Amino acid sequence: MNKDQIIHLLKSVNYPGFTRDIISFGMVKNISLDDRNLTINLNITTAKDDVRKTIVADVRNVLEATKEFTDINIQVSDPPAEATSTAEAPAPLVNGDIKHIVAVASGKGGVGKSTVAANLAVAMAKKGYKTGLLDLDIYGPSLPIILGINTTPKITDEKKLIPVDVHGLKAMSFGLISGNKAPTIWRGPLVSKMTQQFFRDVEWGNLDILILDLPPGTGDIHLTLTQHIQLSGAIIVTTPQDMALADVQKGADMFRKVNVPVYGVVENMSGLQIEGTVTNNAQIDLKGVGVINPDENGRFSLRMDLFKRGGGLKESKRLGVPFLGEIPISSEITTASDEGTPVVSAYPNSTSARCYHDLANQLEGFLS
Repeated sequence: MNKDQIIHLLKSVNYPGFTRDIISFGMVKNISLDDRNLTINLNITTAKDDVRKTIVADVRNVLEATKEFTDINIQVSDPPAEATSTAEAPAPLVNGDIKHIVAVASGKGGVGKSTVAANLAVAMAKKGYKTGLLDLDIYGPSLPIILGINTTPKITDEKKLIPVDVHGLKAMSFGLISGNKAPTIWRGPLVSKMTQQFFRDVEWGNLDILILDLPPGTGDIHLTLTQHIQLSGAIIVTTPQDMALADVQKGADMFRKVNVPVYGVVENMSGLQIEGTVTNNAQIDLKGVGVINPDENGRFSLRMDLFKRGGGLKESKRLGVPFLGEIPISSEITTASDEGTPVVSAYPNSTSARCYHDLANQLEGFLS
């Protein structure tokens, strides 16, 4: 057994009370293997003796179960002298039994990430999964509009927020609390605190999957998440232009540094998709596009690459992650989003809806 295999084993050891493992927390500082004699150095900063003993015992149990080692020596560094309760790892964030947490992210704003997250969540719910959707874009929450929600969440006797049931899923957004009309002007610490409250103070209950609509970039919210929550994986949304693609690498690198799998890249706003019907089977001649010949029923489908095409595929190859598909610009998506019904529900048989269902099928494959 080599070091990589040992690291893979240790990823099954979670920090007590957390869904994150000790590898992603950076607690394993060194692994030394001499024939079948193994030495592991752990850096556990908490001063709580019971937590330290639990981690050591869990590590030993996992390693001994392999029967690959003659001797297992686990060395634990002493906690800092100044370690106090304020230096302890915070309490687990997630309030509920959630099997998978998947982030939908983007390197920059304006790429339609929230629309992708909302339709993906509805598509997963239609497949029979108990699905939640959390809008973490505190500065510009848009899910209340996309989902057509204008109600204030109810609160339990324990002062926990109850997610809104809409389109077959549970949804929560900062916009439901603050209102979308008031600008949010907060510094980083307040943003991080609100992010934690959205997990700890929301009664999610039992979910198969919780989809996170992250704000653009790699800021305080992303740091808070990766420090406290074990994400199952991340989907990165981009548009075809080079300006958007330039920031995809930053997002992918951020997730990789904290051992979060990047499931792949989605190219959104990938061309303008026009579908329609003409009478008398007449030809359509569009300048700069060419002649369009409708079928025998007069139906036609036209795609126009307003920006460019293939940027998402090219970037996914460069990053070494799957390309999850193209989602076109379409009037159905625009109309459905403005009316507060995701296109997956509003126009279930449209080309756009099929794109989101295909994305949901791929996500189902990753999770299984």
